[in-house]
Amino acid sequence: VSGSVLSVYSGDFGSVDAQGTVEFALDYDEKNREFQVHVSQCKDLAVVDEKKGRSDPYVKTYLLPDKARMGKRKTSVKKRTVNPVYNEVLRYKIEKMVLLIQKLNLSVWHNDPLGRNSFLGEIEIDLASWDWSNRKLNWYPLKPRSLSAVNGVDHRGVMSLSIKYVPPGSLGKWPKNPPSGEVHIWVKDVKDLLQLRPSGVDSFVKCYVLPDTSKKSYQKTRVIKRDTNPVFNHTIVYDGFHTEDLKDACVELTVWDHEKLTNHFLGGIRLGLGTGLSYGISVDWMDSTQEEVAFWQEMMLAANEWIEGLLPLRSL
Repeated sequence: VSGSVLSVYSGDFGSVDAQGTVEFALDYDEKNREFQVHVSQCKDLAVVDEKKGRSDPYVKTYLLPDKARMGKRKTSVKKRTVNPVYNEVLRYKIEKMVLLIQKLNLSVWHNDPLGRNSFLGEIEIDLASWDWSNRKLNWYPLKPRSLSAVNGVDHRGVMSLSIKYVPPGSLGKWPKNPPSGEVHIWVKDVKDLLQLRPSGVDSFVKCYVLPDTSKKSYQKTRVIKRDTNPVFNHTIVYDGFHTEDLKDACVELTVWDHEKLTNHFLGGIRLGLGTGLSYGISVDWMDSTQEEVAFWQEMMLAANEWIEGLLPLRSL
């Protein structure tokens, strides 16, 4: 399950069924360019601690599809009640045009001091179709977690690429050609990137061969502007590979939205064996999915042949 989904659906999901209602209102403050979620109260929430007959609920909000960009907002925790009253305003500084391509995810959680928070229900609102003249508090039924969240689906787009391994000396004996092994990566295109602005997204791809994160390892494509389906058609070549290095190295390809002040992560893939180890050392980046591992293994078994793949981008 990707880290992004875990940040929204963190903790112990337990066996509590979603029930009850939440009362809130939405507003946009044009003067301060601020989106406001007025969380009033909840009623008839599920009981988490059956023995003590209690829940300690709080409300959490995210703007989707990109939860990390604007971050989460939370109310205070109300102890020992299934009918908590909050009367709190959760605020987001965001342009109205950008807000209108987002969805609001509002979820209710039981707070556990040991960190095993339990999900109590959620509601998701498409802000593009929201009636902004409606500033009144209204009641909404809490729903179970969406199937996509339970299954860990965090759709960030799909990358089309080909890779090839050229072993040392495989293209000619004398002089030895190539003198060391080479990994060729052909980044073709990406489909269905997250749209962060009404105009689209200005994207580029970064590449590293881990564990090397030096400038020598770093390569990138050009920026494709205002396109959620960018075509890069860019080939990257890394030399200095011995065949045995392939089991310890990992090609990390990440897609970024280019902005003046800071680039924003959109998704990525990691090509390797996914063993959790690199040269005998435990590393968190050797975490390739089954699809990514199969793609890398196919390349290892077919020297000098382009292997084509279509891999989903994920949180890293």
